[in-house]
Amino acid sequence: MSNIPADLRFAESHEWARLEADGTVLIGISDHAQKALGDVVFVELPEVGKALKAGNPAGVVESVKAASDIYAPIGGKVLAVNEELNESPELLNDEPYDAWIFKLQPTDKSDLKNLLDAAGYKKVIGE
Repeated sequence: MSNIPADLRFAESHEWARLEADGTVLIGISDHAQKALGDVVFVELPEVGKALKAGNPAGVVESVKAASDIYAPIGGKVLAVNEELNESPELLNDEPYDAWIFKLQPTDKSDLKNLLDAAGYKKVIGE
């Protein structure tokens, strides 16, 4: 059974979004996604300053099994990327909800309401 924190919002493509106190949004991949991928060996991070639209590819996570696109769950401008993942991509396996991938300045914070809550995400993944 996957760990699905109640304070996060989820995209059906398995990214999570966490609204921070300063109005920015951290983005990562869910526990379910990292389990499905297996051992993560590389993360292609988005470019800082890039404007992303909700649902568009933002980067790639590569594992020993496959490569999978990371999608922007909401639209916004990339403010920062988690450089630690360049040296330690396995953090996505070890700490999927602490090892964020990128930080957005959302175009519209209300877009978070379009994402799934924990209960909705559990239904999507069949738990």
